[in-house]
Amino acid sequence: MPTLLVANRGEIARRVIRTARRMGRRTVAGFSDADASLPHVREADEAVRLGPAPARDSYLSIERILAAARESSADLVHPGYGFLAEDPALARAIAEAGLTFVGPPADVLALCGSKAEAKTVARRAGVPVLQGYAEEDQRDAAFAEAARLIGYPVMVKPTAGGGGIGIQAVETPAQLPQALAKARRVALAAFGDERVMLEKLVRSPRHIEVQILADRHDRVRPLGERDCSAQRRHQKIVEEAPAPH
Repeated sequence: MPTLLVANRGEIARRVIRTARRMGRRTVAGFSDADASLPHVREADEAVRLGPAPARDSYLSIERILAAARESSADLVHPGYGFLAEDPALARAIAEAGLTFVGPPADVLALCGSKAEAKTVARRAGVPVLQGYAEEDQRDAAFAEAARLIGYPVMVKPTAGGGGIGIQAVETPAQLPQALAKARRVALAAFGDERVMLEKLVRSPRHIEVQILADRHDRVRPLGERDCSAQRRHQKIVEEAPAPH
């Protein structure tokens, strides 16, 4: 029976485990010391310790995830969302280990796993994007000059990961250094990557997402759209589908 390691925790791990069980897969829950008593650990067929409580030593450690896959004889690894789910290094390491990464291949993640790279791809395709700054120069002075050219208000965003994690709204130049520092701390803790970017802050936007799946057989399917505009601290509270707007 194929075995799936879920390298994540909480609600998303439970959903993946339930779905895998319906598909006839044996499931393994990876967990940190802080999460040893969570429901997903009990619900999986097996549970394997990834490491200590800090995410960088457990859910953000490719070495520990691969070790857990070997220990549990897993054939597949599902990253959930957040953590390393959009990191091409994880997808590449899993493939090189002879396992199956349940998600996009590493080259696709390299293009879309970073917000900065994704915006570059969008521009090339003729998609309009917000004015911003996503260059390699990560000095505060470079961001200050970019914010001046863009015009306040702006927002600071981690380039890795998603879900609104780490976003900081900046109204004035005096607020920028503190916002950069906080966004970097959150980005490093959540995604293992402290790089950030700037975008023009849009007042009262509509946040509408369209989800599209594609497989290795060139089958592409849109799953409809949803309005995620009801948010608190840039985190979605309600998702309405189909989007009324």
